[in-house]
Order: sequence, then structure tokens, then C-alpha cells
Amino acid sequence: MKLRSIELSLPNAAQAHQWMIDIWGCADAGQQDGTYYLRGSGTYPYLVALAENADNYVRTVTWVCSAERLAQVAQAAMQRGLNAAPVISNDPGGGHGLVVELAEGECLRFLVDASEVAPIAGHSKASRRVMPVKLTHVVFNAADAEASGDLVEDVLGFRVSDRTKGMVFVRCNEAHHSTAFARAGFASLNHIAFEMEDLDSVMRGIGCMRDHGFAPAWGPGRHGPGDNVYAYYIAPFGPVIEYSTPVEKVPADYVAGAPDDWTWPEKRIDQWGMSDKDFAGLRIAEEMFKFRREWDPAPIAQLAGA
Repeated sequence: MKLRSIELSLPNAAQAHQWMIDIWGCADAGQQDGTYYLRGSGTYPYLVALAENADNYVRTVTWVCSAERLAQVAQAAMQRGLNAAPVISNDPGGGHGLVVELAEGECLRFLVDASEVAPIAGHSKASRRVMPVKLTHVVFNAADAEASGDLVEDVLGFRVSDRTKGMVFVRCNEAHHSTAFARAGFASLNHIAFEMEDLDSVMRGIGCMRDHGFAPAWGPGRHGPGDNVYAYYIAPFGPVIEYSTPVEKVPADYVAGAPDDWTWPEKRIDQWGMSDKDFAGLRIAEEMFKFRREWDPAPIAQLAGA
């Protein structure tokens, strides 16, 4: 199971798409029927889809998986009585599978037989241009983060990697987390993290953003859970986006940490303690993209092998 992409709806999608190319560093992955696609340098056909709409909301977050894993998710979703439906993807890369609505409205899409593309090579460290490789994680705000973590363990076969005072971190493979649930008291998109090639790429990304007049809302810093270096920004079109190094790889028997295992000295909120955080600005941005189901629940018994 691997995280692939996030699909958003928002006003002025074309302008947001261009900003993500010109400033953030993504590559154009085309557009069709009012939806604009953005890719990274890796093999996924796109990382972000931006659909034109009068409202801001998260349509889906997409994972790619095996047929066996898809059947397991379908069976578990059916047993738990979650809203779900078979789906055929019309996005770049195609594929087919299942979309599941979690208890707080998050719509997660799982695809098999989705194609990949050739990576984009040739980026020079001497160049000011930076490009994300892929998404490393998409984090949700939750009214009940513990219940959300339990649900994705039971239904999706994910595993809780760590718990802090602020979040429940969840993995779907050897990477420490592909998603997390923030203890926010409400449900929405928290942030989208773009994986950069290495630490140098994160820092050059910060420099490029500074060249265009954008300062981090938080960072640079190094997290505890995941051990990744980060820089968070509030995009002009609303969401919180992050430059990140890859999160650490953990073994299958990794023991989940508790909140008391992840504490910092007074006035610190990460390992380094060198950067301030725009709590108020980030909070506003984190509330902007709620979830909306665009599909009707449908029988999934065939996918579940029943």
C-alpha cells in the first residue's frame, strides 16, 4: 500500500495550478474537464488534482495497492457498515478499486492497476529550481483522533506508529507515517507534505520560496515522530503545504510511542527549536478544506470476494 495523491476542489483552480508550478516546484501533469493535475519528479502520474468548484473541499485521498489488499479493505469496510463504492479512476494513471468514507467524512480511494510514468531526471543542485518527488503524507484534523486511528487499523490494515499530545501517526508500509490524525476537535485537512529528494532540496526549496516573497509558517525544523526535516507554508489558495525530507523507515515490530515519549524542553516544539510557528495562521488554513462525498454508496460485495 502506498500513498499516491490528493484530489481537491476549490475556486480558481487554474491559478492555483500555475502557482504550484511556478513557485512551489511541481510539474504540469495536464488538465481535463476543469481539473488540473500536478506531478513530482517520481513515477506517479500526478500528486495533486485541483478541480474547479465554488467551494473548498477534499474530494479524495488516493492510495495504490494490490488486488489482495483491496479485497481486504472492501471486506472490512462492508463488515463495519462504512459508506463505500466501487470506483473507476478517470484521472491520469487510470486504475479501478474502491472509495471508502471514514467516520468523520474522510473519503479514501484505493486503486489497483494504476499506471506509472517515467521519472523526471536532470535536476541540478546548482539550479534554483526544486521539485518534489512525491507525497510523503497527508494529515487530517479529527474530532476524535484515537477513534480514527483505531478505525484505519481495523478497516485499512494500517498501523499506529506513534502518539503525541497533538497527533496519532499511522503507517501503511515501512515509512513511519503516510497519514496522521491531529487532535483538533474538528474534521478537515490539516496539511499536505511533499517529499523532497533530501535535506539540501528542502533548504533550497525554502530559499526559492523566499525569493518569491514567501516565509515559512513553521520551519525549518526536525520533527520527532518520523524524524523528517520540514518547512510549512500556507498556500495562497488556502491549504497548508509542506516541504519534507523522507520520513524514517520503521520495522514491522516497531513499538508505538506514547505522548510522554515525545516531549521537548520548554518553548520548543521540535528537535531543533530554531523556528517560530504561526499558530493562528495555520489554524485558519487547517480549517479551510473540509470533506465532501461526491458519490453515492454502492454494493461492494464483489470486491470483498463475497
